[in-house]
Amino acid sequence: MVAGARILVVEDDAAINRVVCSYLEKAGAMCTAAFSGTEGLMHLAGGAGMGAASAAVAGAPGSGASGAAGASGDFHLVVTDLMLPGMPGEEVVGAARAAGLPVVVLSARTAVADRVDLLRIGADDYLTKPFDLEELLARCEAVLRRSTSTARAASVPSPSAGAVAPPLRFGAWELDEAARRFAAAGIPVRLTRTEYEIVRALMAEPRRVHTKRSLSAAAAGDEVALEDKTVATHIGNIRAKLRPSGTEDYLETVWGVGFKLRDGV
Repeated sequence: MVAGARILVVEDDAAINRVVCSYLEKAGAMCTAAFSGTEGLMHLAGGAGMGAASAAVAGAPGSGASGAAGASGDFHLVVTDLMLPGMPGEEVVGAARAAGLPVVVLSARTAVADRVDLLRIGADDYLTKPFDLEELLARCEAVLRRSTSTARAASVPSPSAGAVAPPLRFGAWELDEAARRFAAAGIPVRLTRTEYEIVRALMAEPRRVHTKRSLSAAAAGDEVALEDKTVATHIGNIRAKLRPSGTEDYLETVWGVGFKLRDGV
């Protein structure tokens, strides 16, 4: 659920911004509206007074909650367009990721290369315009649940006093679940949250053929599954990040089924 979540909505189209904020606020979220990339970055930096200015521009019912969230710059989720005045949406995504915030991107770009780029820069999910508000809400809920479960897992101590689970290893790969770090041939590999969950699922059962649906469930952790093409895009991004280590061929495609780790490693 998004109830109680503080969400930054960065969208230069005032009508779309107003509708998105209103719909999310009806579900219990507290939204801050920003109308340019520059304004979005100022909110993420905790710019004082920005929330009130955004609410005034939005002029939407329920925008009082928006002002409250913006003053502190403390958010749980960022929803952003890409084609923004001032700073581009990619800059907003980068700033949100640097702050450890999950991001849902709204974009009119539909080409596969564009979707790959979105996921590569750190977007947790995306919707192409025009989009359904109910689906946007469901995806925001899914991303927030993944973010919450990840934070909870990182903060919960091991059930065995002082015990630390050994890292998962496969060939030259090593995944340290306690530190949430992944390395290939000794080279640290920076993965997005979704990429990390996919790699962890593959390494936990290295001899299994994982369907796109099962990897989607492992990454999403709930009923709102990633699209098959989104899973494939994440796999492509993981392979690209593995090339410097020479281990990208560990990931094998099982056509018509999904993915597995290579035998004989």
